[in-house]
Amino acid sequence: MYRFQDVARPAATAAKHFVGTPAMRMVSSLCPGEYSAPSIETSIPGPKSKKLLAELSQIQLSGSVQLFADYNKSLGNYLVDVDGNVMLDVYTQISSMPLGYNHPDMLKALECDENKKAVVNRPALGVFPGADWPEKLRNTLMSVAPKGMDSLTTMMCGSCSNENAYKNMFMKYQRDKRGGTSDFTDLEKESCMINMPPGAPKLSILSFKGAFHGRTLGVLSTTHSKYVHKLDVPAFDWPIARFPVYKYPLHENLRENEQEDERCLAEVEELIEKWEKKGNPVAGIVVEPIQSEGGDNHASPCFFQKLQKIAKKYNAGYLIDEVQTGGGPTGKMWCHEHFDLETSPDIVTFSKKMQTGGYYLKSEFLPDMPYRVFNTWMGDPTKIVLLDAILKVIKRENLLSVVEKSGDILMSGLRELEAEFPALINSTRGRGTFITFDAADNKLREDIVNRLLTKGVQSGGCGVVGIRMRPALIFQPHHAHMFLDRLRQRMHIIAFHSCDFGFTKNPKRRRSAYSTMGSIYYVINRRSIFLQSENRLLRLQRYAI
Repeated sequence: MYRFQDVARPAATAAKHFVGTPAMRMVSSLCPGEYSAPSIETSIPGPKSKKLLAELSQIQLSGSVQLFADYNKSLGNYLVDVDGNVMLDVYTQISSMPLGYNHPDMLKALECDENKKAVVNRPALGVFPGADWPEKLRNTLMSVAPKGMDSLTTMMCGSCSNENAYKNMFMKYQRDKRGGTSDFTDLEKESCMINMPPGAPKLSILSFKGAFHGRTLGVLSTTHSKYVHKLDVPAFDWPIARFPVYKYPLHENLRENEQEDERCLAEVEELIEKWEKKGNPVAGIVVEPIQSEGGDNHASPCFFQKLQKIAKKYNAGYLIDEVQTGGGPTGKMWCHEHFDLETSPDIVTFSKKMQTGGYYLKSEFLPDMPYRVFNTWMGDPTKIVLLDAILKVIKRENLLSVVEKSGDILMSGLRELEAEFPALINSTRGRGTFITFDAADNKLREDIVNRLLTKGVQSGGCGVVGIRMRPALIFQPHHAHMFLDRLRQRMHIIAFHSCDFGFTKNPKRRRSAYSTMGSIYYVINRRSIFLQSENRLLRLQRYAI
């Protein structure tokens, strides 16, 4: 194995690729006291994590656990595990940490006695909300509501938010069929109790291939990202349309991608008409602004605009699932704001960075009777306390601008790496810091993610070959350079290992050159190799990486 040693680099490019200079270490962090760089002390998972995993495995299924974190020591953009490894976290608990770890404003919010009592006295919000609940909702969730959305339902998580939002669409569809009334017949009341029409009507939700809307029973019929989520679970007979699959780079494939939009939209209409004839009409369309779990699949603003028109044409609700994209990571509070829709969506679901689950909806999609969308908790006031602190920091520090600046650096840096390693990575895409690039295959994707972890970068995959970035909103330009530097080093090593250097004891053959993927490797002897790429000269030495 080999590690890089910086041998020579033009001064003009050094700051661009390395953040380890004294000047770069002085960059101000948006989280005071944050670590200056990753630090790896053990393999990951380390011995303490492995011991804890063995203990947990005796209690519950724990095959998905990657490591055990030390949340007392984690800070800002850095996750610290129980073995003392400090990692730059560009995954942030699957995109759910808007201000990173232990942000002082969030900790301070919990020092207030009033907020402590909100933790102790958790109410059944649908029946016994506190006197301050309307004001808290106005100051937090409604203060960042998508334009044109005047109503709100709070929930616990993303799955239950989508699950209940589907119910809103079904109820609205049936109410419209009754002429705008909810005067149920005796037959409807009786038949719904045995899961039969007309009380339990045959209705459907149209979703898209590659989509992810949750793992609970109802929404699972609209989730199509991984078979492991769906096996052995009964599903509804609901239509599934093709989501656009674009060719990259986008500017070189405009016509092909426009045609792809039209093919997918035509299929949506065909499916709606087909399910109508089957007696299972489409009451709603659910779509992610970026298909996240399915591989960070993007569609054009034009696609979403035309999809909205189709929904209106067939009187179907138009639900945009912003569970992963909402809260600022795309450079706007809501990703669909990039699409310049004619009107607001009918429903927008959220969770993750918003701390609580829930959905915004147009008032006509509200049920006209109580208890039709209901559960004991209906959200959590303590999460609203945290959200209040988060929104104040977003505004004070202008974090959406930070997201755009850091995102620009990541996008340009990743595209440079694409050009340098075209056989290894491709198709960089994203908005803000909500970015993904693809590896050549699944095995390479896993290799890149694992090698990044050895250099102290916690990342994650999506789809089959995607490597996704989900950093906090406080992820700054110097963090972006730090990530790109470590990724570049890992890519050089992967490229190097793809070459057959054919080491030999013959002195006459010890100095030779190999070219691969835009880089030239000079074999000096079994212990030293020089690499020249983009006017940079690096030496690889035979040590553990």
